Amino acid sequence: MEPTETSAMPAFADLTHYAGFDWGRDKHHIAVVDAAGQLLLDLPFDDTAAGWSQVRQELQQFGRLGVAVETRCGPAVERLLEAGLVVYPLNPKAAERYRERKAPSGAKSDRLDACSFAGALRSDGHAWRRLLPQDPLTQELRILCRDEIGLIEQRTALVNQLQEALHEYYPTALGIFDDWTRPSAWAFVLKFPTPQVLVTAGKRAWEKFLHAHKLYRPQTAARRLELLAGAGEFVNPNSAVTKAKSFLAVALVRQLRVLESQLDEYRQRIAELFRDHPDHDIFGSLPGAGQKLAPRLLAECGDNRAEFDSPQALQCYAGTAPVSFQSGKMHRVRLRRACNHWFRATVHLWADLSRHYCAWAQAYYQHKKDQGMAHAAALRCLGNRWLKILWRMWQDGVGYNEALHMRNQVAHGSWVIALMPASTDKTVPAPV
Repeated sequence: MEPTETSAMPAFADLTHYAGFDWGRDKHHIAVVDAAGQLLLDLPFDDTAAGWSQVRQELQQFGRLGVAVETRCGPAVERLLEAGLVVYPLNPKAAERYRERKAPSGAKSDRLDACSFAGALRSDGHAWRRLLPQDPLTQELRILCRDEIGLIEQRTALVNQLQEALHEYYPTALGIFDDWTRPSAWAFVLKFPTPQVLVTAGKRAWEKFLHAHKLYRPQTAARRLELLAGAGEFVNPNSAVTKAKSFLAVALVRQLRVLESQLDEYRQRIAELFRDHPDHDIFGSLPGAGQKLAPRLLAECGDNRAEFDSPQALQCYAGTAPVSFQSGKMHRVRLRRACNHWFRATVHLWADLSRHYCAWAQAYYQHKKDQGMAHAAALRCLGNRWLKILWRMWQDGVGYNEALHMRNQVAHGSWVIALMPASTDKTVPAPV
């Protein structure tokens, strides 16, 4: 892809002034220091058009300015980037430590945060990675994918509430459907909201419902019809619980239907943006990613290749690379928690699905399991390996080629090849 305009931004060594930005919902605070650490600007302002106009005017006097802020996304960050400033996102835990360095007493204020961030950027910013803005298409895709995940979480919460309500007055319904995220399960509750309505409807109505929703299977029909026939057992149709909870169940189903329709619109828009993105072929070729995970992976990686200068940088950002703690003879390795959690969850799902498409991925996963790792830890290791492959594909602008990857593993003597089944080994192309 063509380099963005931000590639012409000054490097850290070229900065003449350093700012700390403490953001809030309604008010912000910015502090600016020079190379000697002298405080030159200490300005609180409102999150309004007038407030931001005042800030832009004040900052014009400082020349090449870098800004440290305790986040990497949001309206405040977008406005800082639009103003042409070089933005350095600061990890919240690191921000807390810099604040404590300024005020060991534990004091905290917006002014203190802004001043400590500015000082931290001046002294340590040479080792930080500046924030590169994404192109509008990638930015919209990222926001949509993250919001889609939020809506899915809301759907899960509603489904859990629905199952809890049915457990109290309608246990038969719970036994009929295994997956309560399916619209056919919700349609059942609307069609037969109480056990009494279900029993009154009769067997022909039950069979008609199953056929209409393509749920009638010879191997499961008898069991389902038997469950439906016994729906009235142990249930008092005139009880207060049945009358009240049936109202709740119907209300929850109606909310789920509206939410699902909105999710369909989100997925349609995400598919359109992903199709039009220049990196569509790269991420669309990833085994197991499919139409849901591939756009999320693209959105979290972004389009600025310079943002991750090595596979390790991408792995740390995604949280698959472990954190090492070494002191004297003690050496511990633990899960990396300071990472992009949307990215980590997506890589986890992708790594799991990839096992069904790539024999080497399944062999690698099984090897980690045999070593005593839990399922999540083994998937994290597999995801870490996949990200190394993805980084190379992303940098080169090429899609995944299974034959090429297998040839490379053979050429480099990868130990994963020895783990693969004999039937699979025969299909491995010879090195060229």
